[in-house]
Amino acid sequence: MYFYRVEKRILFGIIYLFWGAYWGCSQDSLQIFRAKVEDQSTGLAMQSVHVVNLNEVSGTTTDLSGQFEIMAKVQDTLYFSYIGYKPLKVAVTNDMIRFGTAIFEMTELAFALEEIVLQPYRLTGYLDIDVRNSPINTSQRYSIAGLPNLGYESGGSSLKNIARSFRSLFDPLDLMYSTFSRRSKEMRKLNKMRSDESIRDLLSVKFDRQVLMQFLNLEPGEIDEVLGNCNYSEVFMKEANDLQILDAISKCYEEYRVLVM
Repeated sequence: MYFYRVEKRILFGIIYLFWGAYWGCSQDSLQIFRAKVEDQSTGLAMQSVHVVNLNEVSGTTTDLSGQFEIMAKVQDTLYFSYIGYKPLKVAVTNDMIRFGTAIFEMTELAFALEEIVLQPYRLTGYLDIDVRNSPINTSQRYSIAGLPNLGYESGGSSLKNIARSFRSLFDPLDLMYSTFSRRSKEMRKLNKMRSDESIRDLLSVKFDRQVLMQFLNLEPGEIDEVLGNCNYSEVFMKEANDLQILDAISKCYEEYRVLVM
């Protein structure tokens, strides 16, 4: 009887160790994560909410019932975005994956319409007059011989802006190195971001840089710093949507990699 009890304890111990090892491995592996998104004030399901996994650089959207599926593992960070709502950032836990019944609530933003000033660009029907009265992007762009894809946008035709661009033309590597060398880990996500259709759809309608900052681990203003070191104009920085900004940073990073190889 004594030996039976000892063997029984040993058997349960072995089972426990195997179960712990299995569960530990499952925590580190990607799994299908299912959850739902609701409006915090009404409790109604929210359709077409963009959900991105910042660690795996993948995205999806919620369906008619507010449900979504995305590949994730424990401690991955999910970022929720919807126009007119405060972004939500959540770390995936064991229980979320195990039970699959998580409900995330998003809070609507209170906003006020700003005054819109219409500029007097009244068309007359005469082409030469209308062209002179239309706003023009005066940014100038230059390139390096031998690197046809590498461009520099000075932001205007003044001597100061042109001189800045030509300094970068003669010594482009220093500025690019200072921009990308300390961000190599984040910049490696760029190709994945550009190839994920859900992320591209999200960025194409956004202008606030919030998702980009989350993916690339950048502080407010650092995106403009990166683009400035790549010699994109202030006009481009102000008017481009987030997808255009992503493509610009990615293009500049690829050019940097060519120069340092």
